[in-house]
Formats: sequence, structure tokens, C-alpha cells
Amino acid sequence: MKAESQSVGARHDQDVHTMSRRTLDEKVKEMKDQVIRAKAYINFAPTNSTSHFVKELKLRIKELERAISQSNRGSRLSKSALQRMKAMESTLYKASRIYPDCAAMVKKLRAMTYTAEEQVRSHRTQETFLKDLGARTIPKGLHCLSMRLTSEYFAPEPKERELPNKHKLHYPDHYHFAVFSDNILACAVVVNSTISSASEPERIVFHIVTDSINFPAMSMWFLLNPVGRATVNVESIDNFQWLSTKYDVTLQKEGSVDPRYISELNHLRFYLPDIFPRLNKIVLFDHDVVVQRDLTKLWSINIRGKVNGAVQTCKEGEPSFRRMDMFVNFTDPIIANRFDAKACTWAFGMNIFNLKEWRRQNLMGLYHKYLHLGNKRPLFKAGSLPIGWITFYKHTVAIDKKWHMLGLGYDPDVRQEDIDEAAVIHFDGILKPWLDIGIEKYKQFWRKHVKFEHPYLQQCNIHE
Repeated sequence: MKAESQSVGARHDQDVHTMSRRTLDEKVKEMKDQVIRAKAYINFAPTNSTSHFVKELKLRIKELERAISQSNRGSRLSKSALQRMKAMESTLYKASRIYPDCAAMVKKLRAMTYTAEEQVRSHRTQETFLKDLGARTIPKGLHCLSMRLTSEYFAPEPKERELPNKHKLHYPDHYHFAVFSDNILACAVVVNSTISSASEPERIVFHIVTDSINFPAMSMWFLLNPVGRATVNVESIDNFQWLSTKYDVTLQKEGSVDPRYISELNHLRFYLPDIFPRLNKIVLFDHDVVVQRDLTKLWSINIRGKVNGAVQTCKEGEPSFRRMDMFVNFTDPIIANRFDAKACTWAFGMNIFNLKEWRRQNLMGLYHKYLHLGNKRPLFKAGSLPIGWITFYKHTVAIDKKWHMLGLGYDPDVRQEDIDEAAVIHFDGILKPWLDIGIEKYKQFWRKHVKFEHPYLQQCNIHE
């Protein structure tokens, strides 16, 4: 009974708090409306007017703005704030008697509203630009870390720079994972979280592909930070000479600053069968994921002769909702005649690929066909996701959503229960956990796999 009474009391306190918060918000809104009306009346006064009434209006505005500021910091409205509201209402009544022209007042308020909306729109545009710029910028600490590791890499003899367990790289009974990235810390988190969650870490093999600039630093990180019984191999994209000789394609889009276009690593995922010719199955990760569960059972999922196993993103009403026609141009007859505009889409970030079936169905040729068409006509929007949907159309099987949780890089309202249940959580979007603009409450899931005590991280001022 006592526990029940305490529970009822707690709910009552919560209800009272909610009601008081609602009342406070309503009062603050009312004060803001009063300030707007007062400023509109001031605009009716002659320029540089110093009349007693204009002075009174300015005083009331100053008092009320101070009260609004104080109310935003507190949990309730003070008596003095209520008194100022009454004083302002009295002054506004006098103003309505002095300036009785309602039509002019309406016109003035509309003009003020339009100006305010334009300012908000401008600020939002600027915010979006700055966030995109921040997402494309390499943090100073990560740049420092890369430079420090690169300088260390060339100190030892070539034989001492080789990562261990090379003989395991093609074992068919091992669990093979791939990450294409130029971000050392992000790759370290993907590897650390996967291995720490694995039931058989000795059978984990990570294949990391990076660019030539970051190859020394990426290699040195894993030389200095061994992964126990698991295997990690780092390879440079420069080793894949067949990209230009065999396929004669350019992965970069000329004249673009969009990382979705200019990153060769982003489009390299479509060459998995050639990159790993001796493997039949592999899990491909984006570098902005964190693994929370053992992924062994992914290899036993029946993907029913398909090439790609992925989580769908087509449930309407969810933040991740995407239809084919949102990023693919269905006004083009080539697209309209071959694909369903409302077809269910799926996510990159954590995919199980059947490389044997991929080779058999020659999806590489299909990818190049649409890649070349897309260079000649606007078939799809930026990034590799739309061409992925087209290439793997009817070659993808949906897997349980608990395998792959999306949204941590753009949605501040992801449910904690969904995060807890997910095998892999994905910081898709521009709000990455290693950036200052990342969503703070989600960073804990990423940070716990970073070795912040490492001397190089300390020296490069990379802290929690």
C-alpha cells in the first residue's frame, strides 16, 4: 500500500509539474505577443519621436523582455513578471485608443511577421550550410592523429610493418567483414565493437580498404593496437589497378565538392566480388556504425538466392522512410519502365552479401550500365544509395530490423528500447559521433569503444 501511495504521489507531482510547465509556456507566449504588438505601435510613431507615450512603450518592452529571459531560466513565473504583463496590457489599451486604425495595424503586423519568417529562413539555410561544412571537415584532432601515425609508420623495417595472421585472410569458415574508410578512429570503433561483441573473436577477419594517403596511418594504428585473436588487414585502393584497366571507369564526379561523389571509397562497395575474389560471403559496414551484439548468425540467414541482405527503410511515418522515387528520376522512361516508384527501399551500412551469387548474376555489369547512363542523363540524385537500389533491385532480401538500427546521425528521437535491442546502430546522416555537431546523447555508444587513454589521442587533444 505504501509503495502504491508513493507511486500515485509521484504521478500527481509529475502531472502538477506538466501543468505548471504548460501554463508557464502559455504565459511566455502571451508576453512575446505583447512585445510584438508594442513594437508595432512604436512603428506608427513619427521617426525619432520622444513623446511620453513612446517612452512608456519602450520601457514596457524592456521590462517584459527581461521577464521573458528570467522565465526561460526558471520553472515558474514571478509575481513581478505578472505585474509587468498587466502594465503592458494597460499601455497597449492606451495605444489602441491613440492608434485606432486596425487596417494599418494588421498591415504592419503582417510586414513584421514576413520579416521575421525571412530571418528564420535565412538562419535555417545558414545552419544547414554550416552543418554540411562541418560534416565535410576533418576535425583537427583526427588530422593530428593521422600525421603522427604516418610519421611512425616509416620508422621500422618493411617486415615489421606487416599485420599478423595474414594466412587467415581467405579462410572460408571465418566471418569476414569489410570497411572502406579514410577515418582511423571510426574504423577502430567498428573493429573494436565487433570483436568485443563476438562469441568467436578468433574467427573474425576485418578487411579495411583506405586511400593511399591514409594507408600508413591506418596500418600503424592496428600495429600499435593489436586486436587479440582476431585478424585485421589494411589495404590501399591504389593496389586495385584493375579499376581503371578492367572497367575503365572514373569513380569521382568531376567538379564536385560533395563527398558522396568525390569519395572513391564510397563507390568501391560495388566491386566487392573483385576485391575479394576468394570469398563467397562478406558483411560490409559503413564506418559510422557500432556493433552491440554477436553477428555470427548473419552468416546462417537464408537470403533465398538473393545477393544482398539488408534492413528495409520503407515504413511510412518513420524518419528513415524513403521510396525509390525520392532519389531516382521516374520521369525518365528507362527508369519508369523497369522499376516500381513505390518499391520498398533498403539501407547501406550493414549488409550481408553473397559474392558467389553476385558473380553468377553479373551485377557488376548491371552496375556499370546504370553508372554510364547516369553520367549521360539525370537518372538519380547524389550518392551511391540510389544506384545501389537500382543495381540490387529484386536481388535484395529484407532482414529483421533488429540487425541494423538507423537514425543516430540525424534523428534526436530514436527510442532507447530500439537502440538497446539493435545488433548494429548506425550514425547515418551528417551528425557523426566524432564531430562536435553530433547528437550528444548518442555519443556514449560510440565513445566507449575509443581508447581515449592512448598517448597519441592525448597528444592530439582527442578527449571524451
